[in-house]
Amino acid sequence: MFVARIYQHAWLLIRLPVLACALLLIIFLWAVVWPMPPSQLSITTAGAPGAYHELGLEYAKKFAARGIFLDVQTSEGSQQNLERLGASQNPSDLALMQGGFGYLGTSGERRERSRVETLANISIEGVWLFTRDRTITSLSQLKGLRIAVGPPRGGSRRVGLKLFEQARIDLKSVTLSSQAGPDAVAALDEGLVDAVFFVAPPESGTLTRFLAMPKAQLASLGKSAAIAERNPYLEPRLLAQGALGNGLPPRDTTLLTATASLVAREDLHPALKRMALAVSAEVHTGGGLFYKAGDFPSLRRIDFPSAPEARSMLADGLPFLERTFPFWWAQVAERLLLIVLPIALLTGWLLRFLPALLRWTLESRLARWYGELKFIENDLLQAQVPGMDLARFLGRLNTIDSDLLNFRCPKELMPRCFVLRQHVEFVRQRLYKVRGR
Repeated sequence: MFVARIYQHAWLLIRLPVLACALLLIIFLWAVVWPMPPSQLSITTAGAPGAYHELGLEYAKKFAARGIFLDVQTSEGSQQNLERLGASQNPSDLALMQGGFGYLGTSGERRERSRVETLANISIEGVWLFTRDRTITSLSQLKGLRIAVGPPRGGSRRVGLKLFEQARIDLKSVTLSSQAGPDAVAALDEGLVDAVFFVAPPESGTLTRFLAMPKAQLASLGKSAAIAERNPYLEPRLLAQGALGNGLPPRDTTLLTATASLVAREDLHPALKRMALAVSAEVHTGGGLFYKAGDFPSLRRIDFPSAPEARSMLADGLPFLERTFPFWWAQVAERLLLIVLPIALLTGWLLRFLPALLRWTLESRLARWYGELKFIENDLLQAQVPGMDLARFLGRLNTIDSDLLNFRCPKELMPRCFVLRQHVEFVRQRLYKVRGR
């Protein structure tokens, strides 16, 4: 009997396959469905030196303390950062993005934007316009000037070109150059350009250099509220006299601001998204010129869709394991609890249930033979049994006896099989006596 043969070799035919399947399932779930996070990430920032690049280096230190190597990549700016996040080969994992790139761009860039998620807004940056020895109160006054707007794939250039377009400034009427940072400072100081447009935080070294330049004047643009209404990523703020130090600006100035954000590619490992947000919470705990301590990180006025992990973490904090244990131990413990433990419990149950099921099947077969004997004995208790029935009963007893001879009885059931064969012989002898009357 096939079931009896399987039961007799339970370790080889039941327990060993169950254990092997359980091990393969654990490996598959651990390695494919829910893999461990990679130990190396990349973040694309901006040119070095620069505020974004310095921030990326600070992030790298925090990641290293958690056992993750963060490769800080320089770039021309937010436009190139966005391209790197959406690249089909060797994409960047994280990026520091200037505000507005969820709104700016052409329809051809929708694919890149759709692959990007906001982890958190991290700071507020000013939209700065410095001129050389001239007062500017309107963007239209830039016509005919030489303007440094940063590199072609930089965020400052993209914002500047959008504002110039809304101010109806024909790009043929201005001369644009790609200087940025210290190069732009030197170009304005030497008279190579008439104005410099850039987006940067108040603590930017570039801004400090412009403020220290006697010939540089900070523009205070009129109709800032109207500009912000057309560009949801911008917000007008009052820059109070002396807010930048050394009596600068010399008077209250209306300044447009944008929100900088930490973004990630959509398919980045969820645990690494949570880690990046935890790191940003450590780096951006303090206040700034335009915001108070505790305002960041946040998900207000975001450019790209927010990551589910970011919403969950800002609402409830890190999961218990990641809050209690070091990062890698938390990842291992999470998989032990949610993968290994359930499969181990199921495997243990199957190792007990399947042999018990086979034993029940075998015992049911023996019980059925006992039941047939009982029916024959009950019929023998009748006063007269026809000869035809006696022959049929003998044939059935011979069949049961033959089945018992072919039945591969397990050791645990041998006593019952032996007793059953005795009962069969006992009933056969009774049949012989009845037939001989």
